[in-house]
Amino acid sequence: MLSSQQKIFESDDLIGLLVFIAILSLWFITIVGLLTVSVSDSSWFWLVGSILGRAYLHTGLFIVAHDSMHGNLIPHNRSLNNIIGRFAVSIYAFLPYEHCRLNHNAHHRYPSQIGDPDFHGSISHPVFWYCKFIREYFPVRSLIIFMVNMSLIFWGLILIFNIPFINLILFWLVPLVLSSLQLFFFGTYLPHCQVHENPNFSPRLESNQYSILWSFFSCYNFGHYHWEHHEYPQTPWYRLHNTNHNI
Repeated sequence: MLSSQQKIFESDDLIGLLVFIAILSLWFITIVGLLTVSVSDSSWFWLVGSILGRAYLHTGLFIVAHDSMHGNLIPHNRSLNNIIGRFAVSIYAFLPYEHCRLNHNAHHRYPSQIGDPDFHGSISHPVFWYCKFIREYFPVRSLIIFMVNMSLIFWGLILIFNIPFINLILFWLVPLVLSSLQLFFFGTYLPHCQVHENPNFSPRLESNQYSILWSFFSCYNFGHYHWEHHEYPQTPWYRLHNTNHNI
């Protein structure tokens, strides 16, 4: 007979897999559809909404990989968990999974301290902090791999399928940049930019009826429930709002 903990693990296995399939499917469906639309015939409102939607799905790929780094995505099958994590960061930006995992483990071990790759140190301005954040997770070798792979993909799509270059920029590169800004601003900068009673995390606004919805859309719960994530790192992102978050 299965214990309650085993049932939770198996439930999380299924949920994690379904979340990955949903995000990946929407990511591919939207990119296939948007690469062939006529940008000149589209309204600004529709273009902005499409770009933001693509950025959110792009962020979702990294969130999947992040949960994988914690062993939370498929907790009952570590091999599948890591395979999906590697695939997700590859789709995201050809990032090295092991490097990202080592960096993120260091962030949890030394939050907002020396040794934390996400820590701003003496760099408090958000622009310079963002540049440091990107440099930590996007080393030179990875940047070269990213540029080579994206160049091959883009030229292949342009030459073989006659995809407009502007569509590739608007619906692939721009969402990637916006996604990195979203992950940094909501997932790193806001939770760690101040030092008050808690030296590792900024104070959070009082919860209200919109907090769960805002938490989901801002950064898949990792902004508003950042403290909970550090306190309960084995909790998947979709359960963070149910943890004990009395700060």
